[in-house]
Amino acid sequence: MALLVVGGVAAGLSAAARARRIDPRLDITVLEKGPVISYSACGLPFFVDGRVRDERQLLGYTPEYFRRERRIEVRTGARVVAISHPRREAILESGERVPYEHLVLATGGRYDRSAIAGAHQPHVFTLQTPEDAARMRAFLREKRPRSAVVIGAGYLGLEAADALRRNGLRVTVLERSPYALRRADHQWTAAVQRHLEAHGVELRRGVEAREIAADRVADVGCQMVVIAAGFKPNAELAAEAGVALGRTGAIQTDDRMQTNLSGVYAAGDCAEAMHVVTGRPAYVPLGTTANKMGRVAGANAAGRRERFAGIAGTTIVSLFGMGFAVTGLSESQARAEGFSPAAARIEANSKPAYLGGRPTSVELVADRGTGRLLGGAVIGEEGAAGRIDVIATALHARLKVEDFEQLDLAYSPPFSPVWDPLLVAAQQLSREL
Repeated sequence: MALLVVGGVAAGLSAAARARRIDPRLDITVLEKGPVISYSACGLPFFVDGRVRDERQLLGYTPEYFRRERRIEVRTGARVVAISHPRREAILESGERVPYEHLVLATGGRYDRSAIAGAHQPHVFTLQTPEDAARMRAFLREKRPRSAVVIGAGYLGLEAADALRRNGLRVTVLERSPYALRRADHQWTAAVQRHLEAHGVELRRGVEAREIAADRVADVGCQMVVIAAGFKPNAELAAEAGVALGRTGAIQTDDRMQTNLSGVYAAGDCAEAMHVVTGRPAYVPLGTTANKMGRVAGANAAGRRERFAGIAGTTIVSLFGMGFAVTGLSESQARAEGFSPAAARIEANSKPAYLGGRPTSVELVADRGTGRLLGGAVIGEEGAAGRIDVIATALHARLKVEDFEQLDLAYSPPFSPVWDPLLVAAQQLSREL
């Protein structure tokens, strides 16, 4: 049986590797349009800021490795321009036709430049591939710009702002919405903005960038621009082949990652996933999600019956040493999804003050009717990742606040206070409920 995977980064290679482990007889081919595979897109800002010295450190595996160790044929520079599912074949830009019996679409996503005039000038960048990062770093070294505008205050946008500021640039971030880091929460956004401004980054919200001139965006003068807004799934190829798209614009799948076409699966940034809190499809493109979706798609394409349990949208970003982490829904997002939310926000030390504990902010959101946890956020220099993971686990387990506040969390002065900030927040939320 021939399995064809379109896309050779997180989801695609996870699918191919999982399928190989399940069925050693499969004929597996991976087609990747770019020149490299298996790279850490999440590590690109740290190459730009200099903490990663060599871009090759961000590369995981090579096509040769997959051929030699996994018996998987991986082809780079192989752009698929059409899929004929009735004929079970993919058509490449070169005109070559590649047959398949089962197909995994892992075509990823992109920052859409089409809505911004002047987006293809030499001083304008995106930060999505190793080539993007290398070009940006070369521009910083050779042109020595003094100022930059970042369009978009999502995770990558603010990581790019951090990287540029560490390079000594004056940085302004323009965000169309009233919020930052993709969380509809005014207090969260205010905390992000205060932290950015304390480190010399200006955040302007409610500003839409429609055109990039040679030396400015909107009314902000600059010498380089990073586009980190308008991220969308690469779903056009699938749609033209008859694959159904969901309400988010990404590829619609069931919990086995199968599309409406028999034998065709989708995974990663091109596909929707079920949200464990709302029970509805959501589009939250993340590397962790892509890898897990890819494993399930590959398993089922190889004949297993596995399911993907869904996502909570758990994310964390480091901005100038401070961790900003979220999972699930904010209070306003929960209200928009039809819940009757209550929220509690507290600040407590990450560990005892006598051992240098730093302030940690925790927000928890729950449904008034059921007491079920709906989401949370953590801001702190220490322990933010571990604490947001505890909240995410609670969301997957559908815990109520009364259960959450009884969790037996570890205590030792070098690591945490006797009452962890999570439990303090849960007690406060119980009173709110």
